[in-house]
Amino acid sequence: MPYEPIENRRVYQRAEAVGDRIWELVIGWDWFLKQTIGGQLTRAADSIGANIAEAGGRFHPGEVRKFLYYSRGSLRETVYWLRRCLARQLITQIELDSLIEEVEQLSREINQSIKFQNNRKGPE
Repeated sequence: MPYEPIENRRVYQRAEAVGDRIWELVIGWDWFLKQTIGGQLTRAADSIGANIAEAGGRFHPGEVRKFLYYSRGSLRETVYWLRRCLARQLITQIELDSLIEEVEQLSREINQSIKFQNNRKGPE
């Protein structure tokens, strides 16, 4: 099976897109909002893709799974911060719904990747 760079995989590209979309949302906020909720939200969203990239650099299925679990945790943290943004009137319900839809699709793809690793044999 030929090697496919992690950057070519849909789950990685979707994670980048979510991180970039959140960056564009936060970049226009004032200093206080950027330093508090904006920084937390951006770090959480970027951590999704960073952990997928880290998983892509691992070989053993257990290590790959570990970083995919970290990615999934960052994804849940991102949802938390998005909900805080709505509660604090930083985004609209429409913006939240759109972002949650993207994040939930990404969650399904991460879960599929974890399932694949569960069925993969590691080195003997």
